[in-house]
Amino acid sequence: MLHRGHEGMDGDGGELAVPMAWLYAEYIADELLRTGDLMPPTSFEFRAGRDALALTIFLSDTQGELSGIRVVTQLETWLSLTAYDQPWHAWVRDRLAELAAEAAGSGRPTPELGLAQDAWRWLQETELLAPDLNAVPGGAPVVGEDEGPKVWTPAWQLGLPLGHLAIHLF
Repeated sequence: MLHRGHEGMDGDGGELAVPMAWLYAEYIADELLRTGDLMPPTSFEFRAGRDALALTIFLSDTQGELSGIRVVTQLETWLSLTAYDQPWHAWVRDRLAELAAEAAGSGRPTPELGLAQDAWRWLQETELLAPDLNAVPGGAPVVGEDEGPKVWTPAWQLGLPLGHLAIHLF
């Protein structure tokens, strides 16, 4: 069925453009996090991990070859991109800018890019209350995770290590 006059058209014949690359990246990220069983799937922390992983998966697919059979071969790449000492934040920003420039140059925006930009915006603008890993409690050991000091943290800073750990656990 053709859908005319709605956002998300691909410009060729009026068919609705389906963002399969982004949806597939989200699916892979979701499965990795569910397999790791690190957070409840309904939590904001889970969403942060899923969005950070989905961005990593989507943006690392430079050849447009994301397929189920290659997922296992990409795990090392995703691990290296999400590692603690890597400039993931700058890499995401730069890759999104590259893809936006390509889309502008072709005159055909992709629905995947819009969804990736939305995920990135949410990860940057949303803050989650998380344990302060840099705080040293007043000399007394913290018994439970809910008893220690907490800080508001950008969602990507919490989601990225969750995603990295989920890849390890896979």
